[in-house]
Amino acid sequence: MINLSATKSTKLNLLDFKNISTRTFWITSISFFLCFFSWFGIVPFMPDVVKDLGLTPDQKWNSIILAVSGTVFARLLIGKLCDKYGPRLCYTWLLMLGAIPVILCGLVQTPLQFLICRLFIGFIGASFVITQVHTSLMFAPNIVGTANATSAGWGNLGGGANRLGMPLIAAAVVSFGVADADAWRYSMVIAGVVCFLMGLVYFFFTQDTPQGNFKDLRASGNMISTKKDKVGFLTVLKDYRVWILFFVYAACFGIELTVYGTMDDYLQNNFMLERSTAGNIVLSFALMNIFARTLGGFFGDKFGKLKGLKGRVIFLSFILSIQGIMLITFSTTTSLVIGVIFLILFSLSVQMAEGATFSVVPFINKKAIGSVSGIVGAGGNVGAFLAAFLLKSQSATAEQAAIIANEGLGEKIISAAQSTASASAVSNGYFIIGFMVVLASILALRIRFSTEDESVSNIDAGKSTRKLATN
Repeated sequence: MINLSATKSTKLNLLDFKNISTRTFWITSISFFLCFFSWFGIVPFMPDVVKDLGLTPDQKWNSIILAVSGTVFARLLIGKLCDKYGPRLCYTWLLMLGAIPVILCGLVQTPLQFLICRLFIGFIGASFVITQVHTSLMFAPNIVGTANATSAGWGNLGGGANRLGMPLIAAAVVSFGVADADAWRYSMVIAGVVCFLMGLVYFFFTQDTPQGNFKDLRASGNMISTKKDKVGFLTVLKDYRVWILFFVYAACFGIELTVYGTMDDYLQNNFMLERSTAGNIVLSFALMNIFARTLGGFFGDKFGKLKGLKGRVIFLSFILSIQGIMLITFSTTTSLVIGVIFLILFSLSVQMAEGATFSVVPFINKKAIGSVSGIVGAGGNVGAFLAAFLLKSQSATAEQAAIIANEGLGEKIISAAQSTASASAVSNGYFIIGFMVVLASILALRIRFSTEDESVSNIDAGKSTRKLATN
């Protein structure tokens, strides 16, 4: 049913469930949470998987790289599909099809099968793009940065909540008589089934825009044609601002993924922490998504109100530079207390930078929000891939040198030497990455908006406000 009088929400009223924008916000955030929960669901069980399947260190690292690599292609594709078919259908199919490799991961018997599943599970990481597209279509310019950042932050929380959730699921299935060694398998199957069911919820309880679904709007002549969509996509590819944001998102979300995935080992090797203690620190890092991304979008909107679209870019550049400085400082500290302080500040700034990035994205090309979001979102995973590859190569080289240098001195001495070498290599890697983030912050200042862009943004905000007052 088409409701042409409906308009984008100018407020993020979390308790107004009758409002289609609010309802969509909750459903898309929960869907995103479940996708990330399943995407990283295997992480808490990696010691069990290594033992069960006999994974080598290289295969373990490759599984991490494959998990983020698959998402690159999925995000590039899903953005264009959102512009063509709408976020409702795209999310429905992503959840239902994405559930298949998650379930199959619990059934694998060989390292190769596990690596293939990790590759395809990474596709559900494209859920981020659909979430950003859907909230961009539902909320007005004055609040879109906050809405985008909050939905992304709460969804991204799934990547940390699995550290608590998956072991709880495993404990529950064990209580029903399942062997401890097989608990990780049942946990993955359950996570996949939940994703599939969420796909049905998305189909029946959301719509593409406040006015209705893309299909109905096109049929009624109230939406641009598919041919124009294709022209818009070519325009997106030629827009230099999209590729700057691609690099910027690689420098924030991509780095968050990599740091999150390597921090456990680094804390254990560099500060001699117990595995559980290191895990809890990293979990608290992930849990900051509850509010940190929202702050980035909130301040992006505030700077936008004060300085226009240029203000959004200035804040993005500022918070990105803070992120780089925090990581550089963290990489050089040898004190646990000081290290944790700068890790917290890094966590806060990196997630705020992610929120600030997607307070800019909706204004690049309003006729192709999906395509822009897809390309920028893919940048995050490219950044994660390159950063993980850097850390892997440095760590592997250092560890091999340590093994050769201490050959014949006993297993404990060799293991200690490996840990020290790995910590030093990863520390150097963090320093290099931090420097690249600072460069990205400088590059962000090259993003420009025309006077027409500024005017359209102000007009859109004014229309939404007037419409709300009329209703």
